[in-house]
Amino acid sequence: MAKKTLRTLIGASLLAAASLVQADETRVVAITQIVEHPALDAAHEGIKDELTERGYRVGENLRLMHESAQGNSAIASQIARKFVGESPDVIVAIATPSAQTVAAAARNIPVVFSAVTDPVAAKLVQSLEAPGANITGVSDMLPIEKHLDMLQRIMPDAKRIGTVYNPGEANAAALIDLLEERLAARDMQLVKGAATKTSEVLGAARSLVGKVDAIYLTTDNTVISAAEAVISVGERSKIPVFAADTATVERGAVAALGFNYYNHGRQTGAMVVRILEGAGTADMPVETMEELDLYVNPGAGERMGITLSEDLIQDAKEVVKSDK
Repeated sequence: MAKKTLRTLIGASLLAAASLVQADETRVVAITQIVEHPALDAAHEGIKDELTERGYRVGENLRLMHESAQGNSAIASQIARKFVGESPDVIVAIATPSAQTVAAAARNIPVVFSAVTDPVAAKLVQSLEAPGANITGVSDMLPIEKHLDMLQRIMPDAKRIGTVYNPGEANAAALIDLLEERLAARDMQLVKGAATKTSEVLGAARSLVGKVDAIYLTTDNTVISAAEAVISVGERSKIPVFAADTATVERGAVAALGFNYYNHGRQTGAMVVRILEGAGTADMPVETMEELDLYVNPGAGERMGITLSEDLIQDAKEVVKSDK
């Protein structure tokens, strides 16, 4: 009996030791980001902070890699191949172009995307409810109707809405189609300016002058990276600029009703943790953000020829001061 008890104790000790080793095992997470701008940077910070809060700390039990493609799709593909070669536990892809390059390269590594507007249209997942492969994540699909409600609340007489977008970015093109459809339902017209790279954003914005009552920017990464170019055109031509991304209000847009991308990153990080702890991606539904924040910039409004009402300012979560 004593020998059996001793063997049992020894076995239990070995199991405990094995569990301790497993708990202290360094996990590897690789984060690829298509470009650096405030919204995507906030998502990146949120992912890191969520991992830390859940007990995954760099230098202790986590190795964290992060690279930005600087808006270049060829570099994004290089980063994806490099990360696949490192065989991390999870690859996190911030924004649609990065997610698409990683999905093409990483067949057997779990992938979690962040800030992807329409993962089905981008051919990343089979459906939001059942992704069906090695990839899932958090979508930032825009509530277009609510954005148009906001715009019409501020400019009830606006009929022609301009936008700048990158027709080569799948989700950007899908959003423009949706925006055009929703505007038509309100007896409004969409006027488009195409920019396939950031250096073309200024010219695309200038092409809208004299044709539109207001400009609305989606979360198109090419355009948001150069949002100041659109805002400068809005100020010079007295065309109010609205945005889907709240960080753009701090850069000079009049107003935005959008997600908190830091919280978006935290939500993404929570999904990464579930995978690190053994969950699979195939049956992990794509998640979305529900809470919206209204940001307004009265000074930007004045520079673009409109005055924001006091009731709108009172409703805002954040009133940005950017007097020049």
